[in-house]
Amino acid sequence: MQEFKSFSKRLETLTLDHFDDFALDLFQFQAIHNPIYSAYLKVRKISPTRIQKVEDIPFLPIQFFKDSSVYCGNSATSNQVFSSSGTTGSSTSKHYLWSEEFYLNHAQKLFEQTYGSLKDFHVLGLLPAYLERPGSSLVAMAAHFISQSNSESSGFFLYNQKELVEKLKELSSGNRKVLLLGVTFALLDLTESKMPFQSFSNLIVMETGGMKGRRREMIREEVHQQLKAYFHVDEIHSEYGMTELLSQIYSKGNGKYKVPSCMRVVLRDLNDPWSLASRSQGGINLIDLANFHSCAFIETQDIGKWDENGYLEVLGRFDHSELRGCNLLVQ
Repeated sequence: MQEFKSFSKRLETLTLDHFDDFALDLFQFQAIHNPIYSAYLKVRKISPTRIQKVEDIPFLPIQFFKDSSVYCGNSATSNQVFSSSGTTGSSTSKHYLWSEEFYLNHAQKLFEQTYGSLKDFHVLGLLPAYLERPGSSLVAMAAHFISQSNSESSGFFLYNQKELVEKLKELSSGNRKVLLLGVTFALLDLTESKMPFQSFSNLIVMETGGMKGRRREMIREEVHQQLKAYFHVDEIHSEYGMTELLSQIYSKGNGKYKVPSCMRVVLRDLNDPWSLASRSQGGINLIDLANFHSCAFIETQDIGKWDENGYLEVLGRFDHSELRGCNLLVQ
C-alpha cells in the first residue's frame, strides 16, 4: 500500500509534539483498512468518526494475533511473517509484515538511540530455541545487529558455552563494547556451567526474557542477581519486545524501561479492560506507531507500573493469560 510508505516517512521525522496527530490519523486508517480491527470496533459499537482524542482509541486484545491475520488490506501481499515461539500445546502469534527491511532499520534506530552506533560493538547472540525455529523477529533483529556491527567477532552461539566464554575473554581487552544478547534461560544456564568468567568494563549483558519451560520461573531480582554475580557487572540490561510489535523498549538496569518516542504505554484497570487505571499500576496497553501495517493499538496481557521518574516497570502477566515464550519475568 502507498499509505504504508507515507506512514513510514512520517515516523522517520516524528516528534513527541506530533504523536497524537499521527496516532489519530493511523487509527482512522486502520479502523477502515484492517478487517479484524474494524470488526472489533463494530462489535463494541464504536464509531471511528467519534474518536477525537488518543485517550479514547480502543485497544485490540493481543489474542487476535493468534487467531486471525491482523493486517491492513490483504495479508497475502505481505513479504514476511514473524511468529512467536509459544510453549508446548499453545497457539502462536503471527505478525504479517509489509517490509522486513523497515523492521530491521527501525530496530537499529531504536537501539542506537539508546546505546550508540552498532559499529562500536561486538554483538554476541545467545538465542537457543529461537535460532532453532523459523520466523523469529528476535533472531532477525539480532542477525541484523551482528551484520551492522561489521565485526568478524560478532555472531550467534547455540549451546556452545565454552566457545562463547572464550570469545568473551578474547574480546575483553579490546576497545569496542561487547553486547551479549541472550534469552534468559540460556544466560542462566551459562552462569551454572562452572566455567570461570573474566570480568571486563566494556561488557553489556542484555536479557530478552523467556524461560520456555526450561527452568522454574524466577522473579526478576533473583535472575539479575545471579547474572550480575557471574558476569561481574553492576547492571543487567533488558529488552522488552514481542512478535506483535515492531518497536522495542530498553532498560539499562533494575527493570526500568524508557519508552521511545514512537510508542506510548497506557495502563488500564486490572479488572475492567475498557477503563484506564486509576493508579500508577495496571494492565499494559501499547501504542506502537511502527505497526501502521497491522494494528498499532494493542491490549497486552502484561502488568506494569510507572516509577517516580517516569520509567516503566513490567511486573508480570495476568494470572490466567497464556504463557508467552518471550515474556518478561514477574518481579
